[in-house]
Amino acid sequence: MLQSLAGSSCVRLVERHRSAWCFAFLVLGYLLYLVFGAVVFSSVELPYEDLLRQELRKLKQRFLEEHKCLSEQQLEQFLVRVLEASNYGVSVLSNASGNWNWDFTSALFFASTVLSTTGYGHTVPLSDGGKAFCIIYSVIGIPFTLLFLTAVVQRITVHVTRRPVLYFHIRWGFSKQLVAIIHAVLLGFVTVSCFFFIPAAVFSILEDDWNFLESFYFCFISLSTIGLGDYVPGEGYNQKFRELYKIGITCYLLLGLIAMLVVLETFCELHELKKFRKMFYVKKDKDEDQVHIMEHDQLSFSSITDQAAGLKEDQKQNEPFVTAQSSTYTEGSANN
Repeated sequence: MLQSLAGSSCVRLVERHRSAWCFAFLVLGYLLYLVFGAVVFSSVELPYEDLLRQELRKLKQRFLEEHKCLSEQQLEQFLVRVLEASNYGVSVLSNASGNWNWDFTSALFFASTVLSTTGYGHTVPLSDGGKAFCIIYSVIGIPFTLLFLTAVVQRITVHVTRRPVLYFHIRWGFSKQLVAIIHAVLLGFVTVSCFFFIPAAVFSILEDDWNFLESFYFCFISLSTIGLGDYVPGEGYNQKFRELYKIGITCYLLLGLIAMLVVLETFCELHELKKFRKMFYVKKDKDEDQVHIMEHDQLSFSSITDQAAGLKEDQKQNEPFVTAQSSTYTEGSANN
């Protein structure tokens, strides 16, 4: 008997705080996913990093042995300066791109990566004025970009997602939820094909040192706004039509980001995902809503009474002038 009572009380407690329990499991799952990613990346990349360190150490030692007139300190000073310049997008290699990093097309590409929060990091402002302007430009431009993307995605979603689903539901009598799921899957497949597989094939042809996997990796890192910066197109040696190529990449990034947001919005409108998301939201009690409504009504009533009282006071203030004018008029008529 006591066990059944305890079990029923626990069930009621869990049901009463179901949203909090779901949110706690969500936080725990997210932390475990972070740890899982760290373990996998560390186990996969750490051996390659160790091999690269050993290779660089051997190259450095061999270089010092072949050039005994150069001390290790002088070599390290030179390498530090070269690496600092490389971090700013300037290379000293003879086969490096001879194009400027801050011509108009490159600056346009940089502005698009800043506003879209992709930020490859291959080109950064060199001067203090450029860094200050980048801060001000981003503070204004990023919210502006979010507003622009929200408006564009909302308009596209109406014509691409809502109207087709509603048409098949009304015209052919199919289930609206089933049509929405099939439409979301097809839209996702078309988007992945047009903005991932096809551009990856194009980049693997235009970029000499990229294979298909590296090109697909660049497309995903860019359109997901991760922007690691390890692969940046148009930076090769003697790149043909570099200005036109940079403008084309800028348009691709903007259109691809819009397409990704449309797909995400389409999936978020699915009934199943809405129901799943509500599991982690805070549910408002009806009593709290009623209290807010009563408070709003009281505030509205008090404001109305205040306005009525103010009107009465204005009328009282104006009444002496009216009575005085009327009494003067009656006295004048009596004298006449």
